Amino acid sequence: MATTETAASARTAADTRGLRRRGRKLDSVNWPLTALAAVLALTVLIPLYLTVVTALKTPDQLGGSGFEWPSRVRLENFSDAWNLTNFPRALLNSAIVTVGAVVLTILSNSLVAYAIARNLHKPFFKFLYYFFVAALFVPFPIIMLPATKETAVLGLDNPVGLFLLYTVYGLSFNVFVYTAFIRSIPRELEEAATMDGASTWGIFRRIIFPLLTPMNATVGILTCLWAWNDFLLPLVILSDPATRTLPLAQYVFQSQFTTNYTVAFASYLMALAPLLLVYLFAQRWVISGVMRGSIK
Repeated sequence: MATTETAASARTAADTRGLRRRGRKLDSVNWPLTALAAVLALTVLIPLYLTVVTALKTPDQLGGSGFEWPSRVRLENFSDAWNLTNFPRALLNSAIVTVGAVVLTILSNSLVAYAIARNLHKPFFKFLYYFFVAALFVPFPIIMLPATKETAVLGLDNPVGLFLLYTVYGLSFNVFVYTAFIRSIPRELEEAATMDGASTWGIFRRIIFPLLTPMNATVGILTCLWAWNDFLLPLVILSDPATRTLPLAQYVFQSQFTTNYTVAFASYLMALAPLLLVYLFAQRWVISGVMRGSIK
């Protein structure tokens, strides 16, 4: 009896020491990864600091290394950028294209992925899946000229055609991530809904789509970043100067006023602000959605 109690006490003491060692390992700082994260953060923070200080300077303060804080802050750069780049109109165009692309992408791409994921055992749907995945490796310049010609012929060389193209060109990657997530959802949920009389559309709308919240958040924020910051697609698609998005309007402004750096950098900050607000608002929601999806 005494031997058994001694062995049990020894195991308890060993387990306690093991937990303490693991606790110390968890509490320790991974310095190589911390240093790498700091270096990567500097690659973003330094250009952002240079943009801010340049946007606040007067033209005669642009000399030197560029890191000096302006001796006199010139906020008029932002009002000049607002007027010279026709910022309100370009902002509205970018907002229309981005919101349209995000909404249409989430609704349509999730439907396509659901149809493929639940029929992947059939040859036709398996072909579709690999066809979309293969399209990830097709560079956009190869299909740029045909897309430009088709949009012009169909009368879609406008913001509507632009967010339609964002929806189509994002289909390959989005189907890839949606399909993997949908296949992890138990089929028993759909079978139970079918027994209760739900249609396929009702199952998707009431069961599958709410469960896709993590992927919807991921696809939505990636599409938002792409559509808001993209320059090449608006450049080759939009034909009316009144429909220019923010990147395109800034490019035209910079080509006309090549030395007006202070106003140009002020316009960059103004274009960055809305997307930064969207990211700050959606960050917690995106992370919490991904966490819910990981423990589903």
